[in-house]
Amino acid sequence: MTKISVKNIKNEKVQDLTLTDSVWNIEVNNDCLKKMIKLQLAAQRQGTAKTKTRAEVSGGGKKPWKQKGTGRARAGSNRSPIWRGGGVVFGVTPRDYAFKINKKERELALKSALSLKAQNKELIVLDTIKMADLKTKELKSMIESLDLNGKVLFVTAEDNENLYMASRNLGYAYVVLANEINCYDLVNADYLVCDLEAVKYIEEVLK
Repeated sequence: MTKISVKNIKNEKVQDLTLTDSVWNIEVNNDCLKKMIKLQLAAQRQGTAKTKTRAEVSGGGKKPWKQKGTGRARAGSNRSPIWRGGGVVFGVTPRDYAFKINKKERELALKSALSLKAQNKELIVLDTIKMADLKTKELKSMIESLDLNGKVLFVTAEDNENLYMASRNLGYAYVVLANEINCYDLVNADYLVCDLEAVKYIEEVLK
């Protein structure tokens, strides 16, 4: 069993917590993790890129010159792909980049991302992440007291408006609910900071 210290926002130890190994200490499956991240990024793509084929480019209704006798190459349209202003051959068309992976792979990928944080000592568990107000200065002070550098992902079990509002002006702090955690956010962050209730929720769902 993996043990971790639960701290308060002043970085003082409050208690010890035993993490569920089946969630926080599995063998990381890099293939599933990569596939899940690729799926998330693909789902964000608009897929609206479009080029026109020779059938869609305006003009080109008349044969530029007669077939024979001019000494020039025969041509049937000035909107042929070999002409300037002509259509595009095999160009991009609107498409959906999203794809599906099965439920077990999704779960394995999420567990792998969580385990990666725990195994790399990048998981911080706080007894609570309550903030008195929504000032960015207060959140910045909390991050400094926890001695965290780089991108920080805060995960809370319940809505925490003050934390969310305070993080909006910081380009390195992000806040999500426990039921919204995903592989991309976990891997993209240098540190994962969860409150105690969020850890219990995650274990309950993934055990």
